[in-house]
Amino acid sequence: MDEPTNDVARKPEDSGSSTLPAIADTSSGFAALLRLADLVTPMALRVAAGLRLVDHMQNGVHDLASLAKATDSHQDTLRRLLQHLIAVDVLAESEPDHYVPTAVGELLAHNHPASQAGWLDPSHMVGRADLALVHLFEAVRDGGAVYQQQYGKEFWDEISDDPTLGATFYDLMAHGQRSVFDQVAEEHDWTGVRHILDVGGADGDLLATVLAKEPGISATLLELPGPAAKARAKIEEAGLTGKVGVVDGSFFDPLPVKADTIVLSFVLHNWSDDEAVRILGHCADALEPGGSVLLIECADESPSKPDPGFTSADLRMLVYFGGRERTHGQWQELALAAGMSIDSVSSALAYGARVITLVKSPV
Repeated sequence: MDEPTNDVARKPEDSGSSTLPAIADTSSGFAALLRLADLVTPMALRVAAGLRLVDHMQNGVHDLASLAKATDSHQDTLRRLLQHLIAVDVLAESEPDHYVPTAVGELLAHNHPASQAGWLDPSHMVGRADLALVHLFEAVRDGGAVYQQQYGKEFWDEISDDPTLGATFYDLMAHGQRSVFDQVAEEHDWTGVRHILDVGGADGDLLATVLAKEPGISATLLELPGPAAKARAKIEEAGLTGKVGVVDGSFFDPLPVKADTIVLSFVLHNWSDDEAVRILGHCADALEPGGSVLLIECADESPSKPDPGFTSADLRMLVYFGGRERTHGQWQELALAAGMSIDSVSSALAYGARVITLVKSPV
């Protein structure tokens, strides 16, 4: 019998080593896997957003010592953070220990017109909620939201109890949705629509946008008391008082008015299938004969490989609320469960959103 060999004990220069070729063969794949698994860069960006580094740079603070003072940070460890942000092309060093943002880094400024800071800053609701992704393991195992595990409160309770966090959430959502609402107002056929009921309509951005184009339509907005108060202020500012009524209430209760068009914009993805069917059922009950429900949501239709933006958003919905993004087929299943069916689906709008038109199924 041959004596056993001990390849692990051989020195690297031993030509007979069986471990080195395997490492060499997999090194590129392993590096790619580590890039995908990297937590350092996402957290470095969140620290940069929370410290408002780019905001300070835009205000003329560029040298390391002044940045450390402005952000109340340890100077050496701040330098190490800045060096990593340079390595990933978010910042550049204009001269030794002087820093400026790249074009990508400028998006970290809170006042940038296309700012991404609210998605990352832990003092903002969405940046805060993203940190609950550390509990994704439990979310996948248990099939529900884990925001409460991180913070001790449900997501919506946190927004309701903390007006400052709530404002950061609704402002960020409005910032991203305005372009979608502009497209919906412009491209959807509003012919024959008399009254719109916007269910969970936040601060009224969608209604203000649609009625600016279609002044002959009247509307009602249903929201919880906090965002409803903001909606009243926005509607008054837009000169729509008298044309748009705002009602405090919940879409988990029967809806307070009937309408020929009911809109749910980026609402149902926050909820589980059972909860979404309940909301849709109330909408179906409140429809005037021949009316329709407009869902403004993403609907992935990738025939083979899922879109990573869609799947990433889907896992966020799971972690935050226990909700989900849905494919066209999943929207059809929800509609059928609520006694409705899909009548049409628009072409893709900004951020992959679509207008999914539902009608009541024949009795």
